[in-house]
Amino acid sequence: MLKLYAMFLTLIFLVELVAAIVGFVFRHEIKNSFQNNYEKALKQYNSTGDYRSEAVDKIQSTLHCCGVTDYSDWKDTKYYIETGFPKSCCKVEDCSPQKDADKVNKELVGIFLAYCLSRAITNNQYEIV
Repeated sequence: MLKLYAMFLTLIFLVELVAAIVGFVFRHEIKNSFQNNYEKALKQYNSTGDYRSEAVDKIQSTLHCCGVTDYSDWKDTKYYIETGFPKSCCKVEDCSPQKDADKVNKELVGIFLAYCLSRAITNNQYEIV
């Protein structure tokens, strides 16, 4: 019974190892896929509450960001032309930003710094020998 347990643990470890290797090898494709899908979700955004719009709202409110790279990404959307920025772009609680760019989250400082740190670690990993 103990050997069976050890075999399952080994199998799970190998599956996780393969998943990590595949994720590392295809990281650029994964990043581009996320970016393209997020841009598509912004273009199709509406306030009726479909799953894509809810995902965009959740991402923007959780990460305190607005748009794919910044708030100007919204200016090309049909929603912005009709209504303005969505409420999930607000810097503060209970605001209605409409088309006032001063009330929206403009920066992705935390995400950008995390990306820079990750990139620096990855680049320096191969220089240490």
